Amino acid sequence: MQHLDWNDLHDFLTVARAGQIARAAAQLGVDATTVGRRLRRLEARLGRTLFEQTREGQVLTEAGETLLAQVEAMQRAADRIEARPDSGALSGLLRVSVSEGFGTWLVAEHLPAFAAAHPGLTIDLVASSGFLSPSKREADVAVLLARPAQGPVVASKLADYALHLYASADYVARTGAPTRETLATRHKLVGYIPDLLYAPELRYLREVDPALAPQLRSSSIAAQARLIAGGAGVGVLPHFIAGRDPALVRVVPEVTIARAFFLVTHRDTRQLRRVRAFRAWLVELVTRHRAALIGGEG
Repeated sequence: MQHLDWNDLHDFLTVARAGQIARAAAQLGVDATTVGRRLRRLEARLGRTLFEQTREGQVLTEAGETLLAQVEAMQRAADRIEARPDSGALSGLLRVSVSEGFGTWLVAEHLPAFAAAHPGLTIDLVASSGFLSPSKREADVAVLLARPAQGPVVASKLADYALHLYASADYVARTGAPTRETLATRHKLVGYIPDLLYAPELRYLREVDPALAPQLRSSSIAAQARLIAGGAGVGVLPHFIAGRDPALVRVVPEVTIARAFFLVTHRDTRQLRRVRAFRAWLVELVTRHRAALIGGEG
């Protein structure tokens, strides 16, 4: 057997976990052609076919499943070596997956201080509509809207947060203050696109009233906040977003929607020094900003 390149094995591992070459390439920061070429090189050196191409992406063959178990064992061994305590500075790549709102309005604002304290780290903040999976090792740390039901992960509640109904002051002056009874009949509603929801916890309007349906819809909470602030209608926003925007006023004040964030890491990598450091920093961050999250003053 020819000498195997660890980089090829790492690419194989990424594709196996992602299920698609294109998705794996995005995680690796290279183009899909490069990943495909490396996989073919690995298969040629092993003399085995590792993946079958399907409509959905790449599916492991029996030989691929066998290799995956071996490469994951190698990765865990490498992680354990890195996890040994020492006095050196943190280094390497830290990938963090968070929701768009939490990542943009809270984490990103304060992350420069953490990055400055650990200049040897490369930090990927994936703040988007959807989450990377710690159980598949797509992310080192994830902040999710629900505790995972299964998988090789460790999860704990990070923070509670509150959401309310908001509109712009101009909208309220133009249409009158919404009430629970008039939301469905007299007001335009802003919310998520139902078939593009990435988590059931985002069905906010249904929790207010099952009959409510948004007329202006976006997969982005940032876009929804801009639409509401611009006078487009009434919508549900987290207090940590809307509470700092002077263009927004809370309406239907008796409505409060409670949610929670959960901090999730893979059980094999949660003791890595960079992961431990970020977890501690994030817990301290939400503790300091608890009032902004739950809707109090401060």
